[in-house]
Amino acid sequence: MSAAAERQRAAPLEPDRLEGFSPPREVERVFGHDAAIDEFEDALRSGRMHHAWLLVGPEGIGKATLAYRFARTVLGQGDRVGEAEAVFRKVAALSHPNLLLLHRAYNEKTKRYGQWIGVDEVRRLRAFLGNTAGESGWRVVIVDRADELNTNAANALLKALEEPPARTLFLLICGAEGRLPVTIRSRTRTLRVSTLDEGNLEKAVRAALARDGLEADAKTLGTALAERGFTLVSGGTDCHLLLVDLRSKGITGKVAQQVLDGVGIHTNKNTIPGDPESPFVTSGMRLGTAALTTRGMAEPEMRRVAELIDTAITGRGNDEALRRVRDDVHELTANYPLTALAMSAAG
Repeated sequence: MSAAAERQRAAPLEPDRLEGFSPPREVERVFGHDAAIDEFEDALRSGRMHHAWLLVGPEGIGKATLAYRFARTVLGQGDRVGEAEAVFRKVAALSHPNLLLLHRAYNEKTKRYGQWIGVDEVRRLRAFLGNTAGESGWRVVIVDRADELNTNAANALLKALEEPPARTLFLLICGAEGRLPVTIRSRTRTLRVSTLDEGNLEKAVRAALARDGLEADAKTLGTALAERGFTLVSGGTDCHLLLVDLRSKGITGKVAQQVLDGVGIHTNKNTIPGDPESPFVTSGMRLGTAALTTRGMAEPEMRRVAELIDTAITGRGNDEALRRVRDDVHELTANYPLTALAMSAAG
């Protein structure tokens, strides 16, 4: 079990958190957002810090991780705060006296989070802002996510934004800017956060897997395929690629590619050493795990993918069997959307 999974056993999964991975408040590194960090830190150093920042961008690109990075910087009196420091640990545990997180409330009866952030949650601001700021002298309020405020909650937050106490910073995380009232948007400084490029997304994924003790690589998938009777020609963790000899399954690479494409698993036919088939038909197929890793899939999902590949190839020609595989593939990818791991790895 991963370190993050161990922590989850004692507490309900947080909203929008990918199971098995650390939440953004526990993540130190931010990938691909150097320009946003520079803009924020320049404002802090200038002494002309806006009291409210609206972090806007698509899902799963690191907005929450960025918000906690900003909170640690402010609470750490302008310095970068590492994992070994007390400020980092307190923010990660949500125990820092000068930090308040507003988010959808957890219902103990239904064991679910509410659909919206309600006014009772926002009313927690009264006591928080009424206290004297200790330690750093700054108070930080993170709203995750601001576009989930219901009407009454948004109105309550607006009052705090209109008359903020000195040295109070509001960080509003937002994936759908249009849902926020104009009155709130007009009282914030908008910081637009861009999507991660492939290089930074890969770095975020690798960092998340290493941090939480998870493995998702070609070796895991290859082992699972070999257990099901496939012959591996090559494969390893360095390249995230597998070359599979399909002759033991009585199918060519061309046909296997067509069958798997039909159920939503995308592979490529590939020649193998001493291949008796032509390059247009082939006896092998090439599989890559980078796309699976990027989605946040770990060892159990790799084994599930191997099972689906085997079921589709074995059941080719059986329309009902292929329909079930297609449905299972759809369900698996829906549970691991492309940006899901970046949401946790990058925030």
